[in-house]
Amino acid sequence: MGVAVFFHPDLVGDELVLDGPEGRHAAVVRRIGVGERIRLTDGHGAWVEGPVVGASKAALTVAVDERGSVAAAEPRVVVVQAVPKGERAELAVEMLTEVGADVIVPWNAERSQFRASPERVEKTLAKWRAWAFEASKQSRRTWFAEVAPIASTAEVADRLAHAALPVVLHEEATSPLASLQVPPSGDIVLVIGPEGGIAPTELKTFDVDPVRLGDTVLRTSTAGVAAAAALLARSRWT
Repeated sequence: MGVAVFFHPDLVGDELVLDGPEGRHAAVVRRIGVGERIRLTDGHGAWVEGPVVGASKAALTVAVDERGSVAAAEPRVVVVQAVPKGERAELAVEMLTEVGADVIVPWNAERSQFRASPERVEKTLAKWRAWAFEASKQSRRTWFAEVAPIASTAEVADRLAHAALPVVLHEEATSPLASLQVPPSGDIVLVIGPEGGIAPTELKTFDVDPVRLGDTVLRTSTAGVAAAAALLARSRWT
């Protein structure tokens, strides 16, 4: 089993102190002690690794003996996820992060049942970003998943227009997702509708021929990870 991964914003130096919430979690919850190896990452491709040489209930001290960096993966996977209700939002964000989505864009779709207000938008974004942060560490990512601001339909359409591969899933589409040619670079923008489906006016605004996953209809919280995995299997996972 690989070493545990924790976030550290500054990886400069031969000995680093992991403190704050990350340090307390590592020391108290994970019970990591002196002699164990851990990896620290800035979430933007850089990492260091080494043994813990000091431990308290509030922090760990790591002696760095390895360091490196990982280039951003290509093509970049951007998943536009219509905001689901309740626990399905957390499930969607966690699974998309684990499977390798680079950017998750919450979408206030017509049928999302999400009523935007400044306070609710702020709370929703905070939750989504916390879920993506924790799932990025759990899945040992060096590049953490980004959660973009909540997007309008017009903003989603703009992302699709500038994508190397625009993908809109729709249960009534006739062409399969497998028929699409996956580009070697650029953005794959994948749009996942709400439980009530993407509205006809939204499909018209997107101006993209929709595709389907298969013969069954998935929930909004699972459709994104299934589609992303199918695309990654033909690109970054080969």
